[in-house]
Amino acid sequence: MSRPPADPSDYSPLGPGHAPEKDPLKGIRGVMAGTLILEAITILLALTVILKVDDGVHWTTFNWVFITALGLAHVVMAFLQRFSWALPVNLALQVVLLGGFLVHYSVGVIAIIFIIVWWYLLHLRSTLIERMRRGWLTTQHM
Repeated sequence: MSRPPADPSDYSPLGPGHAPEKDPLKGIRGVMAGTLILEAITILLALTVILKVDDGVHWTTFNWVFITALGLAHVVMAFLQRFSWALPVNLALQVVLLGGFLVHYSVGVIAIIFIIVWWYLLHLRSTLIERMRRGWLTTQHM
């Protein structure tokens, strides 16, 4: 938990409460892991796009290695969400995926969609952390 609210009225009606018995951020990390798996599936399905579109013009060694490595990196990261460094690596993967525009524009569109998803996940995470800080979680008062 971070700093306490400056104004006591920012606390929940029951007060700041205690630290939750179960880590609420564990659920967010689970959603992030699931998102990484879904993203990996989507990225790996882009292999068929670069193979079939325009009679395989985009099927170069760099392109299929880039897509495959990026998809596998997402799968690996899905299992490493418990570490503190996982979130910055997840966001770095999104930036690397944005480079998919060089492979095919459809991979770039995938990147934009998942960047929006990750923005929303970060919003949920920050909201949860703020609610914990102010004592608004039910489990902080049991």
